Formats: sequence, structure tokens, C-alpha cells
Amino acid sequence: MATIKPFTGVRPPKHLVEQVASRPYDVLNSEEARTEAKGNDKSLYHIIKPEIDFPVGTDEHDEKVYQKAAENFHLFQKNGWLVQDSTERYYVYAQTMNGRTQYGLCVAASVEDYMSGRIKKHELTRRDKEEDRMKHVRVNNANIEPVFFAYPHQEEIDAIVKKVTDGVPEYDFTSADGFGHHFWIIDDENVIRRITELFAAMPALYIADGHHRSAAAALVGDEKRRQNPNHQGNEEYNYFLAVCFPDNQLTIIDYNRVVKDLNGLTDEAFLQKLEKHFIVECKGAEIYRPEKLHNFSLYLSGQWYSLTAKAGTYDDNDPIGVLDVTISSNLILNDILGIKDLRSDKRIDFVGGIRGLEELKRRVDSGEMQVALALYPVSMKQLIDIADTGNIMPPKTTWFEPKLRSGLVIHKLD
Repeated sequence: MATIKPFTGVRPPKHLVEQVASRPYDVLNSEEARTEAKGNDKSLYHIIKPEIDFPVGTDEHDEKVYQKAAENFHLFQKNGWLVQDSTERYYVYAQTMNGRTQYGLCVAASVEDYMSGRIKKHELTRRDKEEDRMKHVRVNNANIEPVFFAYPHQEEIDAIVKKVTDGVPEYDFTSADGFGHHFWIIDDENVIRRITELFAAMPALYIADGHHRSAAAALVGDEKRRQNPNHQGNEEYNYFLAVCFPDNQLTIIDYNRVVKDLNGLTDEAFLQKLEKHFIVECKGAEIYRPEKLHNFSLYLSGQWYSLTAKAGTYDDNDPIGVLDVTISSNLILNDILGIKDLRSDKRIDFVGGIRGLEELKRRVDSGEMQVALALYPVSMKQLIDIADTGNIMPPKTTWFEPKLRSGLVIHKLD
């Protein structure tokens, strides 16, 4: 059973939400955050990227930077830019991209569920990134940013959310990137109780995006439990902030690769080697997009190619072996281009599909990269199959868009 609960959210007043809300901390660098927050002392970047309040070049992992985050969080509350609700609530957060809207429930998710594996993951986390976010949670004593969960869709939850969202939203705005953000409050005790019951009947929740934030939030909660001699189990630190979306509303977009060189091969020799495991077709100068699973798009020397993996090069019964990221990593990046470790090899870079295949072409045409590889996106079913079987996806497999906006609601740990 999945344990969730309502919480007393800390939120911006309606008239300030657009000034406070920001992109997540990990989708932009310090300089970009500095630019976006320029002239706006209410921007959440002062809490989630507090290095922007120091001279350029200040190490974002310096202790004084974490302390600044806590100072700014306190200041935002003192100034009334963030205000805590009076009662425990659930919230609906909807996002609109390209005319399509997905509806998520903002909840407090269980640390115990994460530790026991009822909140399922599909990616490895890096200890240094976990430690960074743990420090941020500790110093603020709050989950400033939510994590992005998926759950097996349920008609009764859909109906509850529909009824709530037929009402007037608390927040309703379009961010600079063109995405719509809509936010409603659920404060009816009967509705809150029913949502909690419906989640309790689910066998698991799934981390879609935000593995490092999930790990950090759960580890800090577990740390607080162990440090408290009077631990009861119902303390707020036993929970962390998540937005849960039904799996049938989510779309994973492609996550593509660009490589600096052909590992000493000529174009002809490289294409010839590809023919061992792929049907290779030249598609000319027009951008070619992969059409289905096991079909890839390659850009090299001004030409696009279709690569279709030959039968026998993959195992559709193996949740990892069926993934196109596995096929391309093994048969192209490793065997031909000599890239063994996607996490550390400096010859490869990754491009989220939100940037389009034009970005792959641009990076190759500029001479920065020599070859680009576009993949057909992973499905939610594949992600859930992998999480359910206890497997881990290869690095840089999934890209969710739109990203959750930070600062619409915050969860305090006391």
C-alpha cells in the first residue's frame, strides 16, 4: 500500500506566484539562474540556487551558500512572500504543454515507503548529488522542491480531480517557456480522506523524475527518525513533497546522444560496421525522426540515416534488453565507438528531445560533434516494467517535459 497524507503547504500569495515560482534547480546553471532572477528579489532561485547572491564563481557547495538558502527561506516567510496554510490539504497541480494538460496531486509521500521500496525507482543516484540535496533539505528543514511521481491511473481519482479542477484555480499562469501552470486547493475533509484511501490501495508509486531529490528527502527523514529518541512515526519529517500524476497522462520524450569523433574510423568504415547489426538506409539532408521501437536516426556529414536493429540483436522479453538505449549503447557506442561508460566519458553528450532534432544537426554541423544519434522514446509501460522487476535503466534514458515548477508549494519538516 502507498502511504500519503495531506500537509500544511507553504505557498506564495496569489499575486506573487509568478515572481516566486522558478524552474527546478537542476535544469539550469548558476549563471542562467542569476540572469533569470535579475531584478527579482522574490525569485525562488535565491533559495534553490543561493550562490546567485554571491560573487560570480562562488562554489555552490560552500557551507555559506547553504546557510544563505536558509536565511532567504526565512526572509521570504518574514516578508510574506511565502505563507503557510492554516490546515492540512492536498493540492492539484496541472501543467499544459502543446495544448495537452496533465493533472497531478501534490501530497506528502512516505519516507518509509521509499526506504522499503514501495516507492520504486528506475535510475541509479550519485552520492555527491544526494549529499548536496540532503544539505539543502537539512538547512531549510523543508522540501523546497517537489519530486515527480507516477501512479497507476484510477477512474475514481480522475473523477475527484475533475471535480476540483472544474472550480476556479488558486494560481493560473503561463511561464516564459510557454507552459501553463494551474493550481487548486483541496480542503474538503471527506475528499482528502478518500484520496488517502485510494492511494493506500495502490501497491506502489513510481519516481518519474527527481531520483536525487527523492533519495535526499527520504534519507534526511530517516536521519531525523534515528536522531529523535521520542520518535512516534507521525512526525512531519516522515514525509516528503511529491506531485503524483496518473501514468496514462504522462509522456516521456526522447533523450538523444551526440559524439565528438568516430573512434578513428572514416564515415564509410563506420557505416559499414553499423551494417552488421542494423539495416542502414540513407534518408538525405531532411531531418529523419525514428518511427518506432528499435528504429534509430543517425546524423553524419550532412546526411540523415535510418538504422533498424536486426532481429536477434535485442530481447523483447528482457525489460532492459528491449530498450533502445541498451541496444545503441551496446552495439554502437561501446562496440564501434569505444564509449564504455555513459556517465563519465567526455566524448559523449546528451540532448533532451525538447530541444528537437535540429539541435543534434546544429551540434554536428558546427564541428563540435561528429555524429548524432536520436532514439525512439521509452514508454511509461517500459519504465514501470523496469521498476517493478527491480531493474535500473541505463543513464540518460528518460526525459519528462514539462518539468515541475518549483515554489508553488513547499513542505516543512516540522
